[in-house]
Amino acid sequence: MTKLLEGITVIDLAWIGVGPMTSRYLAWHGAEVIRIETSSRLDVLRTNGPFPGHVFDINKSGMYTDNNCNKSGITLNLNHPSGVDIARRLISRADVLVENFTPKAMKKWGLTYHDLVKIRPDIIMISLTGHGQTGPYAMHPGAGFSMMGITGIANLTGWPDQPPGLIGPAYSDWIAPHYGAMAVMSALRHRRRTGQGQYIDVSQYECGIHSLGPAIMDWAVNGRLWERQGDRDPAYAPHGVYRCRGDERWVAIAVTNDREWDGFCRALGDVAWTKQPRFDTMRGRVRHVDELDKLVESWTIQLTPEQAMARLQAAGVPAGVAQNSQDCREDPQLNHRHHFWLLDHATIGQHAYSTPSAKLSGTPHELYKAAPLLGQDNEHVYRDILGLNEEEFIALAMEGVFE
Repeated sequence: MTKLLEGITVIDLAWIGVGPMTSRYLAWHGAEVIRIETSSRLDVLRTNGPFPGHVFDINKSGMYTDNNCNKSGITLNLNHPSGVDIARRLISRADVLVENFTPKAMKKWGLTYHDLVKIRPDIIMISLTGHGQTGPYAMHPGAGFSMMGITGIANLTGWPDQPPGLIGPAYSDWIAPHYGAMAVMSALRHRRRTGQGQYIDVSQYECGIHSLGPAIMDWAVNGRLWERQGDRDPAYAPHGVYRCRGDERWVAIAVTNDREWDGFCRALGDVAWTKQPRFDTMRGRVRHVDELDKLVESWTIQLTPEQAMARLQAAGVPAGVAQNSQDCREDPQLNHRHHFWLLDHATIGQHAYSTPSAKLSGTPHELYKAAPLLGQDNEHVYRDILGLNEEEFIALAMEGVFE
């Protein structure tokens, strides 16, 4: 079948997470994505694991490979005058440019949107920076964990009696790419109708704020600040992750109304403590949540998480095993839906890649190429796509342009 973005060329000038994950969505759906890197300043993800056999190798990072499948990978030194010229020639053939540097980087290289429309008038350029292109924070470098702090996510993560906590990978890093990919799709649709490209300015800070809408509204309307509360919910009980039989085995349970509480009591066999009057209403259960949690865990600890989940779900109670990575990889539901694709990587060998959770019937996604090694596709891109002859290619390589 025809792929959704077949015929669209994307230059991926981004690094680390947000930018490459945005272009990954486009690559999944058929766009030709050419990823530009440099050996003089490695993408941070290439230095982050996990690594097969726990042996460091810039071409074997699990984080990097998962974010960059279906892409061609080249190296290019943009601090070399000829490097910028090569980049411009590539961009002149492209439909979309993705980058996530601070604004000063693109200005230094002469690769701003204002510069690029002169060589490709209908180009779509998306910048995914920490704080956006304007404002007092625009030039501040942004990283996922710092974004968790400034958005307020970290202040709500953790336990009431402990300092704010961070979860990893950085939560906001996984929000912004959804907004970025959707914005590019909207811009492509607009260009198809009008012939006009456009510039997309994405603030990771503002993307993260969207996940805290209720907390911000509660403060704006009621003057109430949300606080850390671990696994608990101010309106529901029992609500949390409870220890089960086995080593580090847990089940998540969320009882959100009295009907589910009745089902919960049936699943436990209507034991005596569930009939205590203080647990009859949700308000009472929330008020006595400390003791309730201990009683719930006195039941779950006797069962495996799979047994607890099955009994609760059969009674109409939301519950799920707190799966680890092995559980997810072996999950029958994920495997039935072909969530994981196996690809042959040049140095890792065959391993699993995640795929989009939304499956399009008319234009299905496809994974066909493992993530590239550093500079793996230099000759193909520079010779076959850009059209450099052998003498030009060798001369530029000798000058350090392709480092």
